Amino acid sequence: MLPRGSRGLLPAVLLWALAACAARASEITFELPDNAKQCFYEEIAQGTKCTLEFQVITGGHYDVDCRLEDPDGIVLYKEMKKQYDSFTFTASRNGTYKFCFSNEFSTFTHKTVYFDFQVGEDPPLFPSENRVTALTQMESACVSIHEALKSVIDYQTHFRLREAQGRSRAEDLNTRVAYWSIGEAIILLVVSIGQVFLLKSFFSDKRTTTTRVGS
Repeated sequence: MLPRGSRGLLPAVLLWALAACAARASEITFELPDNAKQCFYEEIAQGTKCTLEFQVITGGHYDVDCRLEDPDGIVLYKEMKKQYDSFTFTASRNGTYKFCFSNEFSTFTHKTVYFDFQVGEDPPLFPSENRVTALTQMESACVSIHEALKSVIDYQTHFRLREAQGRSRAEDLNTRVAYWSIGEAIILLVVSIGQVFLLKSFFSDKRTTTTRVGS
């Protein structure tokens, strides 16, 4: 049982939960190997507004090919070697829409790709939100909290992707520095050994020359 003072919040919480579930969204991070192509499919009703947003997190030059097709195979969106992009469209018919990410142009580097596919728009938080009369104080507070939470989620996703990309670049730079340091150490070792043999050969030739002169 809820406390007496919180019973009035139950309808608002239930409405917020239903509103959050009304719009579908697919948010996935996946590995895309070199010379590979990965496709995803979504069943969409006619007239539904959709948004596809993607970003390459790690790998190579952080670029990937992206292609979006409608159920008839008509290309709605196509970009080559993009690091990140966003595309919004309205479904022209019912059916299965396909969007693919391709790394076929890369011969030895795999990529990590993030995408967010939003199907439909968020409905009003309250069924009567568009009424002529003003919202109550509690309804206004719920709407403000809902919008603030959506902004927080967007910011968290944005900074999480930036952190992952920055960590990948730092690890790549660290690996390159380590290999370069090992290469320098090997070169110094070879040069040192070469100098020892060169000096040894020089003194050996000088001693032989002195012996011949003395005799």
